[in-house]
Amino acid sequence: MTAVRKATMNDDVSRGIGRRTLLTLSTAGLAALATACSTRLGGAATSEPVPAPAVAVGAGDSASPGGAAPLCVLVPETGEGPYYVPDAQIRSHIVEDRKGVPLRLDLTVVSTAHGCRPMSNVAVDVWQADALGRYSADGKTFLRGTQVTDAAGKLTFRTIVPGWYAHVAPHVHFKVRPDAHTQSSSQLFLPEELLLSVFAREPYSRREAPAHPNTRDDRFEAKGRSLTLRPVVDGAGYRASFVVGIA
Repeated sequence: MTAVRKATMNDDVSRGIGRRTLLTLSTAGLAALATACSTRLGGAATSEPVPAPAVAVGAGDSASPGGAAPLCVLVPETGEGPYYVPDAQIRSHIVEDRKGVPLRLDLTVVSTAHGCRPMSNVAVDVWQADALGRYSADGKTFLRGTQVTDAAGKLTFRTIVPGWYAHVAPHVHFKVRPDAHTQSSSQLFLPEELLLSVFAREPYSRREAPAHPNTRDDRFEAKGRSLTLRPVVDGAGYRASFVVGIA
C-alpha cells in the first residue's frame, strides 16, 4: 500500500497529470442531454430520512444570471491530492466499517467529442474522508473503490457523506481513466445546507463543525460550485447523480 502523508494547503491543486477536459452537465441541461445521449439517471437506497434541502437529482447548477443554463460547462481539474492510492478494489460498496449518513452516487461518463455518447469500459476511482475527516491508510481500504462503466456509461458507488478536515470543503475525489494513457481527476461537493444538517448527527457531531464548511475554502469558491451535487433524500441518506463528459 502506498504511504499516505498529511495534507498541505496546496495539495489538492498540485499534481499535474495527463488530461482530458472534464465537463459537468447543468441541471437545466439534463433533459437535453437525455435526448442527445439516450441516458437516464436514477437509483435507490436505505432507512430513516434525514432532513435535506429540496433539490433535484443532477449535476451542479451552472445557470447564467439572466437565463437558462448551458448544456455543458467546462470545469477545471482539481488534481488528485495526497491521498490517492492506485489499484483500489473493484467494488460499488466502499463504506466497510465506517459510520455515517449513506450517500449513493450514480455517475455517467459520456464522450462530448461524439455527441455526448455514453462511454463503456471506463474506469472511475473514488476516494474520500470518513465522518471524522480521516482517509484510509496503512493497509486499510475504507472509502476507496473503482468501478467500470457499463454499456450505458453508468456506474454506482455506495458511500457516506464525507466529513471535513483542515481548511477544505468536504468532497469526494474521483479519477476518470478512459484508457491506460489518459486520466483526469476532480472532486464532487455537497450543498452547504445539507452538510450542516448531516454534521449535527452522529458520528459527525463528535467534533464541532465549521459554520461554513464549503465557503470557508477559497478553492471551493473558485471552482467548486459547478462540481456541487444536487442530492435528494433517499431512505436514511441521500442519492445524487452526476454526468462527466470527456472531450
